[in-house]
Amino acid sequence: AGPRMTWQLRADLSGAALDRARALTGPLSHYSADLSDELCQGADPLTGDLACHIGGQATGPLLVIDSLTPLLAAFTAQDQQARELATFAVDALAAVALATVTVAVRLLLRRRQTHLRLQRARGASTLRLVLLRCAVAWPVVAVAALLGWTAGQALAHSGTSGSPHPMTAALIASAVGLTLPLMTWLATREPRRPGRLRRSRRNIAVGRRVVLELTVLSATAAGVVALRSQGPDGILGAVPALVALTVVLILLRCYPFVLRMVLRQARRSRGTVGFIGAARAAHDAPATGLALFVLVLTLGTAVFGGLVDRTIDGGLATGAAWTAGADASATVAGTVTPLSETRSPGTRTALQHLYTLDLAGQADGAEISPVAVIALDPEQLAALAPTSQLASTLLARLPPSTDSRADTNAPLPCLLSPDLRAREHTGGFTGKVVPDGQRPRDLVFTPVGTLTTAELHDPLLGPVTAQTPAGTPLLITTTRAARLIPPQSSGSTVLLLNGRTPATASPAALRSTAAEELGPLARIRVRSETLSALRADGLTRGLGTIYTTTSILAALSGLLALVLELTLTSHERSRTTSFLRTLGLGGTQAGALHFLQLLPLALTSAVGGTLLGLLEPRLMAQTLDLRQFTGGPTQPALHTDFSLAVALVAGVIALILAAAVTEAVLARRRGLGAVLRLD
Repeated sequence: AGPRMTWQLRADLSGAALDRARALTGPLSHYSADLSDELCQGADPLTGDLACHIGGQATGPLLVIDSLTPLLAAFTAQDQQARELATFAVDALAAVALATVTVAVRLLLRRRQTHLRLQRARGASTLRLVLLRCAVAWPVVAVAALLGWTAGQALAHSGTSGSPHPMTAALIASAVGLTLPLMTWLATREPRRPGRLRRSRRNIAVGRRVVLELTVLSATAAGVVALRSQGPDGILGAVPALVALTVVLILLRCYPFVLRMVLRQARRSRGTVGFIGAARAAHDAPATGLALFVLVLTLGTAVFGGLVDRTIDGGLATGAAWTAGADASATVAGTVTPLSETRSPGTRTALQHLYTLDLAGQADGAEISPVAVIALDPEQLAALAPTSQLASTLLARLPPSTDSRADTNAPLPCLLSPDLRAREHTGGFTGKVVPDGQRPRDLVFTPVGTLTTAELHDPLLGPVTAQTPAGTPLLITTTRAARLIPPQSSGSTVLLLNGRTPATASPAALRSTAAEELGPLARIRVRSETLSALRADGLTRGLGTIYTTTSILAALSGLLALVLELTLTSHERSRTTSFLRTLGLGGTQAGALHFLQLLPLALTSAVGGTLLGLLEPRLMAQTLDLRQFTGGPTQPALHTDFSLAVALVAGVIALILAAAVTEAVLARRRGLGAVLRLD
């Protein structure tokens, strides 16, 4: 047909890659028309066809093959999924940081409580006290926000799809800055006059708590429903924090009940340490809600991040197997005959021919177009993958192929995909083909079975189904169809290869064998190389980095919040221990008392954090689509990293117990007189 000239254009997506990728899809969609308008002017006077001139030479109409737009579309989808998953970790870190700020402000106000009361007694108004606190704190918040923004800009990698979000940073800084005046106002406002009975005030407080808890539960349920229906975004990414708050509310409801049961058992024992420790833990349970929320959310985020990382890592092997089909696969355009009929003695191979046919149902004559018809040898496929369920089914249901030509008009046995079987419930299918130099011929396909979902997702079909549009009905038959159907330029030929020994399974040996059989133009995929490329993917590594970084920062912030919360409540525990020591309690028993007071908090936070980390993925199963990162045909199964969960739980318990030991040592060194004088 004449010489062909090809331009290969490369897009440089450095900088804001995602925005530039979206900007490229528009010009690429009408690039063919623009090129034709530029190079094709007028019409040929003899044929009337469009006349194109390139370099002064006349040529036919231009054909533009766009391989960049699908690549950009896939990249955009993967980037969007990575951003959605990252919002969970970032929002959880923001919630932990805000809770830590709240604990720090509570401790600050507790330290300044005497000073604030004195100023209040001298006539200072609530507004003045709030403004004085803000005058001290707001410059610190502003400096910290600027330093954080500068550090984030310095640590951000250039050439990524990320971009700064100044509005989000301003909202976070504003939330932190407003925490101090709000809590200062609550601590210094004028108390209400006791105009009602104490019982009525208690009923009002209980009613407010019930309304607040019902509001949180309703908001959590609505957020989960919205998240499952439309997927995460900047606002719905905070749903895990609401789920954590709901878990904490449930724990706070069950926590005192369990402690009261323990208290009943301890009351029957002879020792007093266990009874007093359980009583103090039950008394302090409502006051530990904020520390419990921080620990549960931190543990839940870390467990959730470990689950995502473990699931992606496990799904990468499945995705690589689906992409390559076997140890390696080679694909060429068109249904062609291999160049070499000799098989390497150290390599098993199986050939698959893909055709696109228009079929008609024998029962109602309804046309089904197009249908992907795969012709293969079941014996080759079974020898290549003896453990494959698909290969076993094909070998059992399809008869072995023969070279006889006497049965050219006999029906072709086939297996169908469920969607194709649904269009023709009882009969078979007919398709018309036109061999070169021969009359049209009708092919009759007789179904002998229907492929299951597991068989359709078998890796052996991965390379060949990748050549067909999604949703195309599938029909698998024997190689006898390859002798009856003429070669098609729109089809594909796929060669699957498995090495028998480590030497023949090496990427170099597999590539050499594939090139010998299908020629140098074949597109060769090796499973080991594909797996390495998937693991080195920037989005996958970036998502793991985000969860690792946010988990570490959340752990540090949660540790700070826990230390501050224990410091805030240590005075009451030291006071109780001091009184008991005056009554004859020994030093060892005092240490055991500190241990027993903090043990319920450690166990409850461990149970709640683990429960949250395991519950969140199940609640978001419909939106947690990780196929963008694994490359497989199905959503990878969720795999919890139990070793990480056990390590995190053990770390939290050890941390709280270490705080109990430290508190006991400090209480012993402080002396009874100093504590009693403070009281």
